[in-house]
Amino acid sequence: MFNKLMKSYPEKMFLQTPIKKVKCTRLLITVNVLGSAGPLRFVVSENDKVAKVVDTALKQYAREGRLPLLSSDVNDYFFYSATAGIDALEPSDSIGSVGVRNFILCKKQRQPMMTEARGHGIAQNGKGGWKAWLTKSFSFKIHSHY
Repeated sequence: MFNKLMKSYPEKMFLQTPIKKVKCTRLLITVNVLGSAGPLRFVVSENDKVAKVVDTALKQYAREGRLPLLSSDVNDYFFYSATAGIDALEPSDSIGSVGVRNFILCKKQRQPMMTEARGHGIAQNGKGGWKAWLTKSFSFKIHSHY
């Protein structure tokens, strides 16, 4: 039956139908996670957004059971190019637009709230301070003179 359908359509009809091919280059990238023993390597599309790449890196990191443990929230991290500047990439940037294949993933530092900072200062002046003093006192070195 298929052959009969093929014969009923002129050959020109098949030749004139445009075939849309989306050319998408795949890239092998390396992501160094600060505090981790080694880099992650995986393949991405050059059109993938930075947020998707960070999500993929976090999932692979967790799947491999790496330490230290990281949260899975993409918004908790900065994603830098290892060579193309000091500014973090925007989550909406495409990974291929940077022109590099080596990246660094850093956890954003949390700013302490005023109550946390005040509580930390009280602990240092109160009971917490004596531990530091005691440790420092016992760590002096005795040098022998000959």
